[in-house]
Amino acid sequence: MALVEPSPFLPVIQLAISPMILMTGVGGLMLTLTNRMGRIVDRTRGLAEKVRSAAPGERAHFESQLEILWSRAKMIRQAVTFAGLSMLLSCLLVVVIFIDASVHREFGVELVVTFLASVLCLIAALVNFLRDIWVSLHALRVEVDRALPAK
Repeated sequence: MALVEPSPFLPVIQLAISPMILMTGVGGLMLTLTNRMGRIVDRTRGLAEKVRSAAPGERAHFESQLEILWSRAKMIRQAVTFAGLSMLLSCLLVVVIFIDASVHREFGVELVVTFLASVLCLIAALVNFLRDIWVSLHALRVEVDRALPAK
């Protein structure tokens, strides 16, 4: 039985696996981010209704909570944007890897720059995600302090 020669593209496919794994991980992050955005939007709509019908003493508190939710929404929007760019750059990296192998031209610098840009976008997305978590915990602290009687 004769052995079949492996495709010359096999190493290229193996090389393209790393960006695909990165995309899978960023996809999970995107799910988390979009779920957080949905919760922020729902909470904002509920609070906006409370602001419209609130007594003057309560209105200031609800307005401050709306401001916090708006800043959180902007952070999550930035995180989603950077995560999406990271995925887009990872896709571009796969394309460049296959073009590099097909035309037999060295795209070494382009590969490195594209990969680094993808990772930097992922870092920016994670920084915004962490900022949102910190702000949401601050908002929670405000609510807890308001609900508990002063000691």
